[in-house]
Amino acid sequence: MDQAFEQNKTEQPMKFHTKVILIGFFGGLLSSLLGLFSFYFHFMTFGPALILMPWALGDWKTTYLGQSVGVAVIAVVSILIAFIYKWLLQKVNTMWAGVGFGALLWVIVFYICNPFIPGLKSVQQMGIHSLVTSFSLFILYGLFIGYSISYEYQQQHQRQ
Repeated sequence: MDQAFEQNKTEQPMKFHTKVILIGFFGGLLSSLLGLFSFYFHFMTFGPALILMPWALGDWKTTYLGQSVGVAVIAVVSILIAFIYKWLLQKVNTMWAGVGFGALLWVIVFYICNPFIPGLKSVQQMGIHSLVTSFSLFILYGLFIGYSISYEYQQQHQRQ
């Protein structure tokens, strides 16, 4: 019993950068899986393969394989997005920063990047179900990323 206690005493807590990577990966994975669910049940007219549309060639990206690859790509890209949040807003310990970050990401994707994504309708032409569902997913994604990173940042500074 003492040996296990001593081993736990000497273990170092996970580094903050590692936590940001995990938060970003799992935040992207969960939100893209919710997006996939929303796409298959026709809440949205596009799925996670949307991220592949500007780059990938061929019709495979509209199949189940394309949607699955989209989920994986979003999970990896989300790590970068989590680091952007860390660099900009890690000290803001409120859920509203994450909500605003998610809303900003939605605006970037659907207004700024929209011309570069073939097959994606403009916001004015999208159905209300696609708009509300995608906006809600981005808000939840931003809230998860933002609040998790801010919480870990606060916990790290309390330990020091």
